[in-house]
Amino acid sequence: MNEMPEWEKRFRAPRVGLPDWAEDAPDRSLFVSNATGTYELYAWDRATGAQRQATNRPNGTTEGVLTPDGAWIWWFNDTDGDEFGVWMRQPFGGGDDEPAVPGLEPSYPAGLALGRDGTAVVGRCTDEDGTTVHVVRPGAAPVEIYRHRESAGVGDLSHDGTLIALEHTEHGDAMHSALRVVRLDGSTAAELDDTKGGAEELGLEVLGFAPLPGDTRLLIAHQRRGRWEPMVWDVASGDETELALELPGDVAAEWYPDGSALLVVHSFEARSELFRYDLAAAELIEVETPAGSVSSATARPDGTVEYLWSSAARPSEVRSTTGAVVLDPPGMKAPGSVPVEDAWVEGPGGRIHALVQKPAGSGPFPTVFDLHGGPTWHDSDAFAAGPAAWLDHGYAVVRVNYRGSTGYGREWTDALKHRVGLIELEDVAAVREWAVSSGLADPSRLVLAGASWGGYLTLLGLGTQPDAWALGLAVVPVADYVTAYHDEMEALKAMDRTLLGGTPEEVPERFEASSPLTYVDAVKAPVYISAGVNDPRCPIRQVENYVERLAARGAVHEVYRYDAGHGSLVVEERIKQVRLELEFAAKVLGTAAPGTAGGGGA
Repeated sequence: MNEMPEWEKRFRAPRVGLPDWAEDAPDRSLFVSNATGTYELYAWDRATGAQRQATNRPNGTTEGVLTPDGAWIWWFNDTDGDEFGVWMRQPFGGGDDEPAVPGLEPSYPAGLALGRDGTAVVGRCTDEDGTTVHVVRPGAAPVEIYRHRESAGVGDLSHDGTLIALEHTEHGDAMHSALRVVRLDGSTAAELDDTKGGAEELGLEVLGFAPLPGDTRLLIAHQRRGRWEPMVWDVASGDETELALELPGDVAAEWYPDGSALLVVHSFEARSELFRYDLAAAELIEVETPAGSVSSATARPDGTVEYLWSSAARPSEVRSTTGAVVLDPPGMKAPGSVPVEDAWVEGPGGRIHALVQKPAGSGPFPTVFDLHGGPTWHDSDAFAAGPAAWLDHGYAVVRVNYRGSTGYGREWTDALKHRVGLIELEDVAAVREWAVSSGLADPSRLVLAGASWGGYLTLLGLGTQPDAWALGLAVVPVADYVTAYHDEMEALKAMDRTLLGGTPEEVPERFEASSPLTYVDAVKAPVYISAGVNDPRCPIRQVENYVERLAARGAVHEVYRYDAGHGSLVVEERIKQVRLELEFAAKVLGTAAPGTAGGGGA
């Protein structure tokens, strides 16, 4: 048997997420790893060094949290990736799983906060009830303290367990939340609404209560100056302390454990950096990290910072400001990949940032335009096994941070309204023209690809720009927007109403203009679609509707259905899907088939 290809090694190599730690027992940690071939939760006792796998399910588990005393692991138990289920718990040291909140029916999760006295605040979302929030005291039945049809979520519980911070969109704008702090009986203690009842597109987010007894300061994020920035809001006095950090990109933060400072994560133009902000001195001090992206970070009680870092060229590592690698999983190491280059292209809505990676050799290259999901997300200078696989097979990869992306200011993100999908594709078209005219991309071998919202844009682009693309690869896409709206989880219905300005019945012309199904008969390029049969975000029925229309006119297409939800947590399944994509592209374009590049056949 030949050596395993490099691209497969990147998926199979064991990796770990940033360890979460119990607030009052910081030696007890919880992290996610794919060490068994499926992403699961692991308990780690730092005092003894002992690690154990805490969950073991066929389709994986990634959502879990420790109680403040570190005695229990709470994890969310859905069915095969459908995101609908209940919270379970097990002792930190091991033992049987049990329902964490007996009496609460299955739902989509809408936030969770765990108190020091055993009280839990559980957010739930269902199609029937909208969002509900329940307080669960030890040994008592759950008590509902909040209910609304619009989306909402539990943000945090104060250190003394008396105040609950909620994010809500009762004003109807699912992209810009307001805040309400309530007591355990549901009565209101404080409110903050930068939307002014939905009149202004200014959001707020809960970042966390101060980690000190009796402290009523709540760290939040606001958009008052055109980007996300932290602010300290004392919910008892009403005082608001805006922190003029003068950083150009979006800024998130969390408390240092002693409450004296903030750990600041600054994301700007596809890269990120860390700072310590001393609250008393109002001083910002850089926490040195390598160039690239910090996807998560936490300040430890001893003042050190641990963070998950990577770049496009280097696989992720959990690092510490001590200089040590915090967690180094045993076994095969992931091969590196190609550094990313920046491209700035003038577009109809302003300058567009694209991230470009080139294979060995000279162009023009067959080129994959790999569109990110979200839509309010962004591609960054971070390690990704998918793009690296295309590079190994001789493709250039271009990732476009189209309008709607985060990290470029509020106006760029909020530009995505009403002409949904069409706006992003205008930016993709501008970058495509640059890629061809610059000599990077072969105009006859352009691939439009993406997952989730990126899969949606792929199908929409194949129909609205039929002569631009040689083939399309759509993973867990929205394909029929009207059917998707009616079948998707309730929180996404709210987002779609915000993006399009109403329901399919209220604004049918907008849904029609933004639906890939509207343009399916114009599609010329071969289409590959993969979809999870349990997907609550891009449900299978609307994909089937689109596929039936392709089949009815004999269009070249392949469909792969798999038994999971919105993506898979199983490594072999993910490798299978990428191999199918590479094979489809090779068949259409005559490029290298998987196994013939980057390290030999499997």
